[in-house]
Amino acid sequence: MRVWFWISWGIGATVTAIFVYFFLAGLADGTVSAFNIALWAAILLGLTVVTGGSLWLKKAGHPGPATVLTSLLSLPGLLAALFFLVVLIAHPRWN
Repeated sequence: MRVWFWISWGIGATVTAIFVYFFLAGLADGTVSAFNIALWAAILLGLTVVTGGSLWLKKAGHPGPATVLTSLLSLPGLLAALFFLVVLIAHPRWN
């Protein structure tokens, strides 16, 4: 259980870092503006709550709920990574 938490937390932290990168890149090129800043703020706040909250739960002595919380972020991240890997390897025809 301990190992799964850290693997899952690492994947979730990577997903969070990817979102932060795209947010900063959007700020740099102007695609993140006053029109969509509330959406970005909600996404980044949610990612921070999941990533930080899972660490807080683990520190507070609740490893089960911490693992479940971090799995909520890592499992969709793994599925997205698997999808992109299949697309890169299979070269599907989209037409």
